[in-house]
Amino acid sequence: MKKLIDWIEQRTGLQGLLHEVLFERIPGGARWRYVWGSTLSFCFFVQILTGVVLWMAYSPSAHSAWESVYYIQHEMTGGWFLRGLHHFVAQAMHVLLVLHLLQVIIDGAYKAPREVNYWFGIVLLMLTLGLGLTGYLLPWDQKGFGATKVATSLMGIVPVIGPSLQKLVVGGADYGHHTLTRFFALHAGVLPGLMIVAIAAHVALFRRHGITAKQPYRKPEARFWPDQVLMDGVACLAVLATVVYLTERHHGAELHAPADPTQPFNAARPEWYFLFLFEFLKLDFLTQWFGHHGELVGAIVIPGLVMGVLSAMPLLGNWRLGHRFNLGFLAAILVGATLLTVQSLRSDAANPGFQAAVAQARTEADRMVTLIRAAGGIPRDGAASLLKQDPATVGPRLFAQHCASCHRHGGHDGLGIVSAEPPSAPDLRGFGSAAWLRGLLQADTITNSAYYGGTKFRAGKMVRYVREKLPKLQASEPVALEAMIAAVVAEADLPADRAGAADRTTLVEAGRRHVATTFGCTDCHAFRKPDEEATAPTLTGWASRDWMIRLVGDPTHVDFYGSRNDRMPSYLKEGRLTERDIGLIVDWIRGDTDPARWLTGPTAMATNGVSAARR
Repeated sequence: MKKLIDWIEQRTGLQGLLHEVLFERIPGGARWRYVWGSTLSFCFFVQILTGVVLWMAYSPSAHSAWESVYYIQHEMTGGWFLRGLHHFVAQAMHVLLVLHLLQVIIDGAYKAPREVNYWFGIVLLMLTLGLGLTGYLLPWDQKGFGATKVATSLMGIVPVIGPSLQKLVVGGADYGHHTLTRFFALHAGVLPGLMIVAIAAHVALFRRHGITAKQPYRKPEARFWPDQVLMDGVACLAVLATVVYLTERHHGAELHAPADPTQPFNAARPEWYFLFLFEFLKLDFLTQWFGHHGELVGAIVIPGLVMGVLSAMPLLGNWRLGHRFNLGFLAAILVGATLLTVQSLRSDAANPGFQAAVAQARTEADRMVTLIRAAGGIPRDGAASLLKQDPATVGPRLFAQHCASCHRHGGHDGLGIVSAEPPSAPDLRGFGSAAWLRGLLQADTITNSAYYGGTKFRAGKMVRYVREKLPKLQASEPVALEAMIAAVVAEADLPADRAGAADRTTLVEAGRRHVATTFGCTDCHAFRKPDEEATAPTLTGWASRDWMIRLVGDPTHVDFYGSRNDRMPSYLKEGRLTERDIGLIVDWIRGDTDPARWLTGPTAMATNGVSAARR
């Protein structure tokens, strides 16, 4: 063994190099404040290691990036943990960089002859931020796509070269495949390569000048091994434990629904370490002082000046009060960034629209997993195609766009946003159910905003019937009303009612008799047989899928409201919606969103993970 060690030493000098590294002098003894550089090196090593393994399963294409990340997150053994580790270590690096910068400035370790080493540290800070920005897009989900689109759009406001710079980064006039490949090349190749070079130079210069320790020394001189190594090791373990905890708690990193440029994503926000800039751009003084140049000043000029001052700190430190100025400036920047970040978080927490968008985004992310599992894998035409066919996803969007100006769904617009304006048409949550019909047939609720309160029918025959005639009829036949409700509701064939339908057969049959006899509903409505004299919407198939599609398509049809229609557009007849779109809205309202119902035939043709056509 000794001969082997001597042979390696003669040819590489490795033993001498290790001795020089491990037994470096530490004036004033080992200290916990010196651990930040080692923890950052540890984090970068973890990022390289996890990044390479993730790269082996990642497909950098706009047509397969999300699908490959889904495979990593949900199917690859340990993939979720690996991806979560990569994600949260990246978060930790930003915190550790700030702590390291603080320690360097406080200790005056940026002063001569360490200026160049300090500037390499600033370069490493910028490269780390660049890695965070470029990595955000790689899952190719709605959150990353939306946030990256906002961030890169800021490049377009740079005078003269802005539009060309933005086009270069985006890879063309619009965001797509070339945007992703450029960001991937930067994230996995260019920026890590530059970081390795910068770290090597940073460490080499650090070894040349040694540790900057405050005098007088509190402790006698020590060596890097074993005292400082022990502290560095404990700090690295603490960082690793924190990251593992966060990864376990969140089950890896978040993955939203696939990016869809045709759909707005109102939950888009930059990562927390860019939130301060996001909030800063909303400050009124930028517009008041600089007019239409406010965004340019806030996004480019002021951050550029801040980085300029940070870079000039070694020169400013030569001034008599320079060190104090540097400390005060850094403290002001950190306090300001913290306050802006807190303000941004508070504003979002108090913003109902944003919170509804976040909830909708999480719902769609969970729904995506459900759809892929129901389909047996990802279809050949991509995961996004599943969402476009999904009534639980598309239904509320279409409802918010076309129906929510009059109707509500549980008090909101379908996407969770509550309007201050009262609805002018019935609330359609639970439409077709016994509870909904029961509320319609009560004198104290029929004219509230959930039913006829905002319509011209609030003073019509139905309201008079419910308030004047129905109570007397119900008094004579106490159990008949529930039977009649059961009979009408049976026409809807709601998914939620199918399980107990057989048990209600007798009640429904009795109710059908009560519809015509006891309550006289057929005086105005047709029920289970044609009636040319009917003057109100047919109860045959009431609230069924076909009935609702026909109603939305043309409410002026003789089977519905005819010439008495109250403002409701004929969506299909007027070409405002296709029959497919109407079907998606109707299925969502009815709660008929089980993917097994529509994931049949070619749609369900897929394999585990990424489809065979894409592998």
